[in-house]
Amino acid sequence: MTARTSPTERQRRVGAELRRMRVAADVSAETAAEMLSVSRSQLSSIEQGLRAVSEERLRILARHCGVDASYLDSLMTLAQPPERGWWEAYRGSIPPGLLDVSELEWHATRLHTVQTVHLPGLLHQSAYARAVFSSVIPALPASEVELRVAHRMRRQQVLEGSDAREYEGFVHEAALRMQFGGRRATREQLEHLCKVSERENITLRVLPVEAGSFPGAGHAMLYAEGAVRQLDTVQLDSAHGPEFTHAESQLTKYRSHLQWMDTHSLPADASRDFIHAIARQL
Repeated sequence: MTARTSPTERQRRVGAELRRMRVAADVSAETAAEMLSVSRSQLSSIEQGLRAVSEERLRILARHCGVDASYLDSLMTLAQPPERGWWEAYRGSIPPGLLDVSELEWHATRLHTVQTVHLPGLLHQSAYARAVFSSVIPALPASEVELRVAHRMRRQQVLEGSDAREYEGFVHEAALRMQFGGRRATREQLEHLCKVSERENITLRVLPVEAGSFPGAGHAMLYAEGAVRQLDTVQLDSAHGPEFTHAESQLTKYRSHLQWMDTHSLPADASRDFIHAIARQL
């Protein structure tokens, strides 16, 4: 078992799930280490995502912890050696957190987002994305802006093809009126949103300002469904980069957040008309 120097979010998640499984079954770290024939420090590294866990060891621990078969099968898939996904071409060129977002989206079964300032990243056109990345502080070199734009455009493949993920986006009216890149770029971006929202796998819903206050004000959120409910993940934007959470209490909170947005947002057809109306004003 070779230790990793910088595990991906997916690898950290596997370790966190193993610890959660062990703690829920009231299995001590010492007992688990003995059971898996590893040292206490090696077990700690496994639970931090710094070391891989073999299929055999995973099955041994799962059997003693009494987890259900569907969860175990999904966890086994999650724990497989990471594939070299398309995002690996960007490693070392853009922040690793952005690559973790790509990997999360790629392995999700369904995606939900809530946006209050920016329009949904998976639906960006290059001009709009370029304006967003050019507005950060400290300013990025032009070459790095272009790398991030290219990466964002490639992320969109999860919504295309025979394996396209279902996508549900809730967008606050304020985000629709923010003119990143100027009037023309914003108008073209809004028209693009209307077009892609007609795809069978994409649903866009608008929360108008008349709805008043709303939960999670100011925070962009991605809710990625896993193969089983326990493996769902929430990703939040922050000034320091993407943050990930998968504690059950947090997942419950953000599921309620999505339910609130579903109740108070305009229907899909009315949302498309609403976006069209704003685009015509530009």
